[in-house]
Amino acid sequence: MQETRTRSDIHTLEAVALGATQQAALASYPWVGRHDKDAADAAATEAMRQVLADAPGRGTVVIGEGEKDEAPMLFNGETVGNGNGPDFDIAVDPLEGTSFCAKSLPGAMATIAFAEPGTLWSPGPGFYMDKIVVGPGAKGVIDLDAPPESTLDSVAKALGKKVSEMRVVVMDKPRHTDLIARLLAAGAAVHTPAEGDVGGSLEALLPTGDADLLLGIGGTPEGVMTAAAVRGLGGDMLGRLAPQRQEEADAIRAAGMDLDRIYTCDELVGGDALFAATGVTSGSLLGRPRESEGALLAESLLVSRGQVRRIAHTTFGSMPRK
Repeated sequence: MQETRTRSDIHTLEAVALGATQQAALASYPWVGRHDKDAADAAATEAMRQVLADAPGRGTVVIGEGEKDEAPMLFNGETVGNGNGPDFDIAVDPLEGTSFCAKSLPGAMATIAFAEPGTLWSPGPGFYMDKIVVGPGAKGVIDLDAPPESTLDSVAKALGKKVSEMRVVVMDKPRHTDLIARLLAAGAAVHTPAEGDVGGSLEALLPTGDADLLLGIGGTPEGVMTAAAVRGLGGDMLGRLAPQRQEEADAIRAAGMDLDRIYTCDELVGGDALFAATGVTSGSLLGRPRESEGALLAESLLVSRGQVRRIAHTTFGSMPRK
């Protein structure tokens, strides 16, 4: 976090973030494969909310479950914490990849981001945004108005690759049919997960990831959390509100927001931030929670202070039951 934070404050926030994602992951794991994504999401949200309720300091949910998911907890504007510590803003998705969890598919994880008060962008009534995410090697070469073929070419050149060697993450949604077709026609390989654009962005950001960039429209909470990771890892990101219904577009305009405005990463997260995630189902980034000889094991990653750390949690006890 920023220089105004003491080392103790930073460690406190890191511990809270990791505790929140770990408990959310453990709580949602019993719902893996049960084809009830709402129950899985509710379990993750309740567990994360309990950790944040007792957190040292005072956190404000700037972007959370919100109206889009009709969430009773961790909604935009909610205040959490006991007040005895640093203030911080929160962006949260307690269970990214709810369908992955419900269907026991790879890639579900609990995610959260913290930032200095007043530094997280609030999308207001905007639920969706168009975005480009790249790692440090392609910083400064992206343009959200450019055709996808041009973006491929620019990023490939920056990375010293041929377009035919490029790997792009685009969520498998009807709105992306033309985008996917154009990327394939240009010669790129396209990974099309059903959801999970934070995970897809991490694939492009992390040195060990299996992608070169992420393109397409995803959620605004995921966009803000991605921006926290982008800042921490030195990558680049551009985003623009992309309403998927007329009611959403009308609400955004009524709030005085510009649908044509392109936001940089520094505008989405205006100060140093941290990002944490814990695996719920095993994937290329994180493994699932598991029991071993009376201990609970969970895998997390933490992006903070310019570093990414992989953390193995070990606690004694049994896996929560449905």
